[in-house]
Amino acid sequence: MRRALALAERGRGRVRPNPIVGAVIVRAGRIVGEGWHHALGRDHAEVEALRRAGARARGATMYVTLEPCAHLGRTPPCVDAILEAGIRRCVVALRDPHAIVNGRGVRRLRRGGVRVEVGLCADEARSRLAAYLSAHERGRPRVTLKLAVSLDGRLAPPGGFARSGRGRWLTGRDARRAAHRMRAASDAVVIGAGTARADDPRLTARVAGVVRQPLRVVCDTRLRLPRTLRLFRPPLARGTVVACGRRASQTRQRALEALGVAVWRLPESREGVSLPALVRRLARAGYHEVMVEGGATLATSLVRHGLADRLALFVAPRVLGAGGLPWCGSLNGTPGFRGRWSPPQRFGRDVLCLAEAEA
Repeated sequence: MRRALALAERGRGRVRPNPIVGAVIVRAGRIVGEGWHHALGRDHAEVEALRRAGARARGATMYVTLEPCAHLGRTPPCVDAILEAGIRRCVVALRDPHAIVNGRGVRRLRRGGVRVEVGLCADEARSRLAAYLSAHERGRPRVTLKLAVSLDGRLAPPGGFARSGRGRWLTGRDARRAAHRMRAASDAVVIGAGTARADDPRLTARVAGVVRQPLRVVCDTRLRLPRTLRLFRPPLARGTVVACGRRASQTRQRALEALGVAVWRLPESREGVSLPALVRRLARAGYHEVMVEGGATLATSLVRHGLADRLALFVAPRVLGAGGLPWCGSLNGTPGFRGRWSPPQRFGRDVLCLAEAEA
Protein backbone atom coordinates (compact mmCIF):
# COMPACT_ATOMS: atom_id res chain seq x y z
CA MET A 1 0.00 0.00 0.00
CA ARG A 2 2.86 2.38 0.68
CA ARG A 3 4.07 1.79 -2.86
CA ALA A 4 0.57 2.62 -4.12
CA LEU A 5 0.53 5.82 -2.06
CA ALA A 6 3.89 6.85 -3.49
CA LEU A 7 2.66 6.18 -7.04
CA ALA A 8 -0.45 8.28 -6.42
CA GLU A 9 1.73 11.33 -5.75
CA ARG A 10 2.88 11.33 -9.37
CA GLY A 11 -0.56 12.59 -10.33
CA ARG A 12 -0.60 15.55 -7.94
CA GLY A 13 -1.39 18.78 -9.73
CA ARG A 14 -2.48 16.89 -12.86
CA VAL A 15 -5.87 15.25 -12.21
CA ARG A 16 -8.16 17.93 -10.71
CA PRO A 17 -11.02 17.53 -9.82
CA ASN A 18 -10.30 13.81 -9.54
CA PRO A 19 -8.31 12.49 -6.57
CA ILE A 20 -4.76 11.24 -6.85
CA VAL A 21 -4.83 7.42 -6.77
CA GLY A 22 -2.24 4.67 -6.97
CA ALA A 23 -2.70 0.91 -7.40
CA VAL A 24 -0.40 -2.12 -7.08
CA ILE A 25 -1.20 -5.73 -8.03
CA VAL A 26 0.60 -8.51 -6.17
CA ARG A 27 0.67 -12.21 -7.01
CA ALA A 28 2.65 -14.84 -5.12
CA GLY A 29 4.45 -12.12 -3.18
CA ARG A 30 5.62 -10.23 -6.27
CA ILE A 31 4.40 -7.00 -7.86
CA VAL A 32 3.01 -7.87 -11.30
CA GLY A 33 1.39 -4.53 -12.17
CA GLU A 34 1.14 -0.98 -10.91
CA GLY A 35 -0.36 2.30 -12.00
CA TRP A 36 -1.51 5.77 -11.04
CA HIS A 37 -4.00 8.30 -12.37
CA HIS A 38 -1.99 10.39 -14.86
CA ALA A 39 -4.49 13.00 -16.03
CA LEU A 40 -8.18 13.84 -16.15
CA GLY A 41 -9.92 11.67 -18.72
CA ARG A 42 -7.17 9.05 -18.84
CA ASP A 43 -7.33 5.57 -17.31
CA HIS A 44 -7.65 5.38 -13.55
CA ALA A 45 -4.87 3.80 -11.50
CA GLU A 46 -6.63 0.43 -11.22
CA VAL A 47 -7.09 0.06 -14.97
CA GLU A 48 -3.48 1.00 -15.70
CA ALA A 49 -2.23 -1.53 -13.14
CA LEU A 50 -4.46 -4.24 -14.62
CA ARG A 51 -3.21 -3.51 -18.13
CA ARG A 52 0.40 -3.87 -16.99
CA ALA A 53 -0.36 -7.07 -15.10
CA GLY A 54 -2.25 -8.68 -17.98
CA ALA A 55 -3.16 -12.33 -17.37
CA ARG A 56 -1.13 -12.32 -14.14
CA ALA A 57 -3.91 -10.30 -12.47
CA ARG A 58 -6.17 -13.38 -12.26
CA GLY A 59 -6.23 -14.62 -8.67
CA ALA A 60 -4.01 -11.73 -7.50
CA THR A 61 -4.44 -9.04 -4.83
CA MET A 62 -4.89 -5.37 -5.70
CA TYR A 63 -3.81 -2.63 -3.29
CA VAL A 64 -5.46 0.70 -4.09
CA THR A 65 -5.36 3.99 -2.20
CA LEU A 66 -9.04 4.90 -2.71
CA GLU A 67 -12.22 2.92 -3.26
CA PRO A 68 -12.61 1.93 -6.95
CA CYS A 69 -15.42 3.69 -8.81
CA ALA A 70 -18.55 1.82 -9.87
CA HIS A 71 -20.08 4.47 -12.14
CA LEU A 72 -19.59 5.55 -15.73
CA GLY A 73 -17.85 8.92 -15.88
CA ARG A 74 -15.13 10.12 -18.24
CA THR A 75 -13.90 6.50 -18.17
CA PRO A 76 -15.70 3.16 -17.61
CA PRO A 77 -16.17 1.85 -14.03
CA CYS A 78 -12.99 0.48 -12.48
CA VAL A 79 -15.00 -2.17 -10.63
CA ASP A 80 -16.00 -3.78 -13.93
CA ALA A 81 -12.36 -4.00 -15.01
CA ILE A 82 -11.32 -5.50 -11.66
CA LEU A 83 -14.03 -8.18 -11.81
CA GLU A 84 -13.30 -9.00 -15.44
CA ALA A 85 -9.58 -9.39 -14.70
CA GLY A 86 -10.28 -11.96 -11.98
CA ILE A 87 -8.77 -10.10 -9.02
CA ARG A 88 -9.39 -12.27 -5.96
CA ARG A 89 -8.71 -9.75 -3.16
CA CYS A 90 -8.80 -5.96 -3.07
CA VAL A 91 -7.21 -3.97 -0.23
CA VAL A 92 -8.44 -0.37 -0.08
CA ALA A 93 -6.91 2.38 2.04
CA LEU A 94 -10.01 4.60 2.17
CA ARG A 95 -13.63 4.64 1.10
CA ASP A 96 -14.37 7.42 -1.36
CA PRO A 97 -16.76 9.99 0.22
CA HIS A 98 -17.86 11.33 -3.18
CA ALA A 99 -21.66 11.04 -3.38
CA ILE A 100 -21.54 8.94 -6.56
CA VAL A 101 -19.12 6.41 -5.01
CA ASN A 102 -19.31 6.26 -1.17
CA GLY A 103 -19.37 2.49 -0.71
CA ARG A 104 -20.83 1.47 -4.06
CA GLY A 105 -17.50 0.24 -5.36
CA VAL A 106 -16.84 -1.90 -2.27
CA ARG A 107 -20.34 -3.41 -2.40
CA ARG A 108 -20.09 -4.23 -6.11
CA LEU A 109 -16.75 -5.95 -5.62
CA ARG A 110 -18.05 -8.01 -2.74
CA ARG A 111 -21.15 -9.03 -4.68
CA GLY A 112 -18.80 -10.10 -7.47
CA GLY A 113 -16.95 -12.46 -5.13
CA VAL A 114 -13.90 -10.29 -4.42
CA ARG A 115 -12.64 -10.24 -0.85
CA VAL A 116 -12.41 -6.57 0.12
CA GLU A 117 -10.53 -5.08 3.07
CA VAL A 118 -10.67 -1.37 3.89
CA GLY A 119 -8.41 0.70 6.15
CA LEU A 120 -4.79 -0.28 5.46
CA CYS A 121 -2.58 2.84 5.83
CA ALA A 122 -5.77 4.88 6.22
CA ASP A 123 -4.13 7.72 8.17
CA GLU A 124 -1.43 8.25 5.56
CA ALA A 125 -4.01 8.08 2.77
CA ARG A 126 -6.18 10.66 4.53
CA SER A 127 -3.21 12.97 4.84
CA ARG A 128 -2.36 12.70 1.15
CA LEU A 129 -5.99 13.08 0.07
CA ALA A 130 -6.85 15.78 2.61
CA ALA A 131 -7.98 18.35 0.03
CA TYR A 132 -10.22 15.93 -1.89
CA LEU A 133 -11.72 14.58 1.33
CA SER A 134 -12.35 18.10 2.63
CA ALA A 135 -14.29 19.01 -0.51
CA HIS A 136 -16.54 15.95 -0.30
CA GLU A 137 -16.91 15.66 3.46
CA ARG A 138 -17.12 19.37 4.44
CA GLY A 139 -18.15 21.01 1.19
CA ARG A 140 -15.08 23.26 1.09
CA PRO A 141 -11.45 23.00 -0.02
CA ARG A 142 -8.44 22.51 2.16
CA VAL A 143 -7.11 26.04 2.58
CA THR A 144 -3.44 26.83 3.20
CA LEU A 145 -2.50 30.36 4.23
CA LYS A 146 1.03 30.95 2.90
CA LEU A 147 2.99 34.03 3.93
CA ALA A 148 6.57 35.26 3.98
CA VAL A 149 7.21 36.90 7.37
CA SER A 150 10.03 38.31 9.45
CA LEU A 151 11.13 37.06 12.87
CA ASP A 152 8.81 39.61 14.44
CA GLY A 153 5.83 38.36 12.43
CA ARG A 154 5.68 41.12 9.83
CA LEU A 155 5.12 41.22 6.09
CA ALA A 156 7.23 43.18 3.66
CA PRO A 157 5.81 46.66 2.97
CA PRO A 158 3.69 47.12 -0.19
CA GLY A 159 5.91 46.86 -3.24
CA GLY A 160 8.71 45.20 -1.28
CA PHE A 161 11.98 46.88 -0.28
CA ALA A 162 12.87 48.45 -3.60
CA ARG A 163 12.85 51.98 -2.21
CA SER A 164 15.23 51.07 0.59
CA GLY A 165 17.71 49.44 -1.76
CA ARG A 166 17.42 46.06 0.02
CA GLY A 167 15.77 44.23 -2.88
CA ARG A 168 12.13 43.38 -3.42
CA TRP A 169 11.89 40.11 -1.50
CA LEU A 170 11.81 39.31 2.20
CA THR A 171 12.79 35.66 1.72
CA GLY A 172 15.56 34.19 -0.41
CA ARG A 173 15.54 32.35 -3.72
CA ASP A 174 15.28 28.85 -2.22
CA ALA A 175 12.22 29.76 -0.17
CA ARG A 176 10.57 31.41 -3.15
CA ARG A 177 11.22 28.32 -5.26
CA ALA A 178 9.60 26.18 -2.54
CA ALA A 179 6.60 28.51 -2.56
CA HIS A 180 6.29 28.04 -6.32
CA ARG A 181 6.25 24.27 -5.80
CA MET A 182 3.37 24.77 -3.35
CA ARG A 183 1.54 26.78 -6.01
CA ALA A 184 2.13 24.02 -8.54
CA ALA A 185 0.48 21.53 -6.17
CA SER A 186 -2.52 23.84 -5.63
CA ASP A 187 -5.73 24.00 -7.63
CA ALA A 188 -6.25 27.71 -6.94
CA VAL A 189 -4.30 30.65 -5.52
CA VAL A 190 -6.16 33.53 -3.82
CA ILE A 191 -5.00 37.07 -3.05
CA GLY A 192 -6.65 40.28 -1.94
CA ALA A 193 -7.05 43.51 -3.89
CA GLY A 194 -4.32 45.25 -1.88
CA THR A 195 -1.72 42.67 -2.81
CA ALA A 196 -2.82 42.72 -6.45
CA ARG A 197 -2.49 46.49 -6.62
CA ALA A 198 0.83 46.77 -4.76
CA ASP A 199 2.70 43.81 -6.28
CA ASP A 200 0.99 43.24 -9.67
CA PRO A 201 1.77 39.49 -9.36
CA ARG A 202 1.35 36.79 -12.01
CA LEU A 203 0.40 34.04 -9.50
CA THR A 204 1.86 31.38 -11.77
CA ALA A 205 3.88 28.36 -10.64
CA ARG A 206 7.29 28.91 -12.17
CA VAL A 207 9.00 25.58 -11.58
CA ALA A 208 9.88 22.71 -13.90
CA GLY A 209 7.29 20.07 -14.66
CA VAL A 210 4.13 22.14 -14.19
CA VAL A 211 1.37 20.69 -16.38
CA ARG A 212 -1.55 22.85 -15.27
CA GLN A 213 -1.37 26.27 -13.69
CA PRO A 214 -3.60 26.95 -10.67
CA LEU A 215 -6.69 29.11 -11.00
CA ARG A 216 -5.84 32.71 -10.08
CA VAL A 217 -8.41 34.37 -7.80
CA VAL A 218 -8.45 38.03 -6.71
CA CYS A 219 -10.91 39.35 -4.12
CA ASP A 220 -11.99 42.81 -5.25
CA THR A 221 -15.30 43.68 -3.60
CA ARG A 222 -16.14 46.72 -5.75
CA LEU A 223 -14.16 45.81 -8.92
CA ARG A 224 -11.90 48.81 -8.49
CA LEU A 225 -8.60 47.25 -9.53
CA PRO A 226 -7.05 48.71 -12.69
CA ARG A 227 -7.56 46.59 -15.78
CA THR A 228 -3.88 47.08 -16.64
CA LEU A 229 -2.76 44.48 -14.06
CA ARG A 230 -0.86 41.53 -15.52
CA LEU A 231 -3.54 39.15 -14.26
CA PHE A 232 -6.05 40.86 -16.53
CA ARG A 233 -3.91 40.80 -19.68
CA PRO A 234 -3.10 37.93 -22.06
CA PRO A 235 -2.15 35.23 -21.49
CA LEU A 236 -3.14 35.33 -17.80
CA ALA A 237 -6.65 36.77 -18.13
CA ARG A 238 -8.13 33.40 -19.06
CA GLY A 239 -7.60 31.41 -15.92
CA THR A 240 -8.14 34.41 -13.63
CA VAL A 241 -11.27 34.96 -11.52
CA VAL A 242 -12.24 38.16 -9.73
CA ALA A 243 -14.53 37.57 -6.74
CA CYS A 244 -16.66 40.63 -6.04
CA GLY A 245 -19.71 41.66 -4.06
CA ARG A 246 -23.19 41.69 -5.48
CA ARG A 247 -23.26 45.50 -5.57
CA ALA A 248 -20.16 45.82 -7.74
CA SER A 249 -20.42 47.73 -11.01
CA GLN A 250 -21.97 45.79 -13.89
CA THR A 251 -20.04 47.95 -16.33
CA ARG A 252 -16.70 47.00 -14.75
CA GLN A 253 -17.73 43.37 -14.75
CA ARG A 254 -18.45 43.45 -18.48
CA ALA A 255 -15.10 45.15 -19.11
CA LEU A 256 -13.24 42.40 -17.25
CA GLU A 257 -15.19 39.65 -18.97
CA ALA A 258 -14.35 41.20 -22.34
CA LEU A 259 -10.69 40.65 -21.44
CA GLY A 260 -11.36 36.96 -20.69
CA VAL A 261 -11.49 37.29 -16.89
CA ALA A 262 -14.28 35.44 -15.07
CA VAL A 263 -16.23 37.37 -12.43
CA TRP A 264 -17.93 35.65 -9.49
CA ARG A 265 -20.54 37.70 -7.61
CA LEU A 266 -20.70 36.54 -4.01
CA PRO A 267 -22.29 37.64 -0.72
CA GLU A 268 -20.42 40.24 1.30
CA SER A 269 -19.30 40.47 4.91
CA ARG A 270 -18.07 43.53 6.78
CA GLU A 271 -14.54 42.80 5.54
CA GLY A 272 -15.56 42.51 1.88
CA VAL A 273 -16.25 39.41 -0.20
CA SER A 274 -17.54 36.58 2.01
CA LEU A 275 -14.67 34.11 2.32
CA PRO A 276 -16.95 31.23 3.41
CA ALA A 277 -18.98 31.80 0.22
CA LEU A 278 -15.81 31.96 -1.87
CA VAL A 279 -14.35 28.69 -0.62
CA ARG A 280 -17.69 26.93 -1.09
CA ARG A 281 -17.82 28.21 -4.66
CA LEU A 282 -14.29 26.94 -5.28
CA ALA A 283 -15.19 23.49 -3.97
CA ARG A 284 -18.30 23.30 -6.16
CA ALA A 285 -16.15 24.20 -9.17
CA GLY A 286 -13.74 21.35 -8.39
CA TYR A 287 -10.90 23.33 -6.79
CA HIS A 288 -10.00 21.27 -3.74
CA GLU A 289 -6.48 22.46 -2.82
CA VAL A 290 -6.48 26.22 -2.30
CA MET A 291 -3.58 28.44 -1.28
CA VAL A 292 -4.17 31.96 0.01
CA GLU A 293 -1.16 34.27 -0.36
CA GLY A 294 -2.40 37.37 1.45
CA GLY A 295 -2.14 40.15 2.23
CA ALA A 296 -2.81 40.98 5.84
CA THR A 297 -6.50 41.89 5.48
CA LEU A 298 -7.31 38.65 3.69
CA ALA A 299 -5.15 36.59 6.08
CA THR A 300 -6.86 38.10 9.13
CA SER A 301 -10.32 37.47 7.71
CA LEU A 302 -9.41 33.87 6.84
CA VAL A 303 -8.24 33.15 10.40
CA ARG A 304 -11.18 35.01 11.92
CA HIS A 305 -13.64 32.81 9.99
CA GLY A 306 -11.81 29.61 10.94
CA LEU A 307 -11.08 28.78 7.30
CA ALA A 308 -7.31 28.27 7.52
CA ASP A 309 -6.58 24.53 7.59
CA ARG A 310 -2.83 25.10 7.43
CA LEU A 311 -0.49 28.00 8.10
CA ALA A 312 2.68 27.95 5.98
CA LEU A 313 4.98 30.72 7.19
CA PHE A 314 8.29 31.20 5.42
CA VAL A 315 10.26 32.94 8.15
CA ALA A 316 13.21 35.14 7.18
CA PRO A 317 15.96 35.87 9.76
CA ARG A 318 15.17 39.59 9.79
CA VAL A 319 13.41 41.99 12.14
CA LEU A 320 11.34 44.65 10.37
CA GLY A 321 9.74 46.48 13.27
CA ALA A 322 7.57 49.40 12.15
CA GLY A 323 8.94 49.01 8.61
CA GLY A 324 6.80 45.90 8.13
CA LEU A 325 3.11 45.10 8.42
CA PRO A 326 1.64 42.69 11.01
CA TRP A 327 0.32 39.73 9.05
CA CYS A 328 -2.68 39.23 11.33
CA GLY A 329 -4.90 41.93 12.81
CA SER A 330 -7.71 41.83 15.36
CA LEU A 331 -9.70 38.60 15.49
CA ASN A 332 -12.59 40.25 17.34
CA GLY A 333 -12.78 37.62 20.04
CA THR A 334 -12.98 34.63 17.68
CA PRO A 335 -10.97 31.49 18.55
CA GLY A 336 -8.37 32.24 15.89
CA PHE A 337 -6.05 29.43 14.87
CA ARG A 338 -4.78 26.59 17.04
CA GLY A 339 -2.66 23.95 15.39
CA ARG A 340 0.11 21.40 15.62
CA TRP A 341 3.56 21.78 14.12
CA SER A 342 5.00 19.77 11.30
CA PRO A 343 8.81 19.46 11.34
CA PRO A 344 10.35 22.77 10.16
CA GLN A 345 12.12 22.82 6.81
CA ARG A 346 15.15 24.90 5.92
CA PHE A 347 15.33 26.65 2.54
CA GLY A 348 18.59 28.53 2.30
CA ARG A 349 18.63 31.06 5.11
CA ASP A 350 14.84 30.85 5.62
CA VAL A 351 12.68 28.35 7.52
CA LEU A 352 9.23 27.04 6.59
CA CYS A 353 7.05 26.70 9.69
CA LEU A 354 3.97 24.65 8.81
CA ALA A 355 1.10 24.22 11.27
CA GLU A 356 -1.98 22.03 10.71
CA ALA A 357 -5.20 23.20 12.32
CA GLU A 358 -6.46 20.99 15.12
CA ALA A 359 -9.75 19.26 14.42
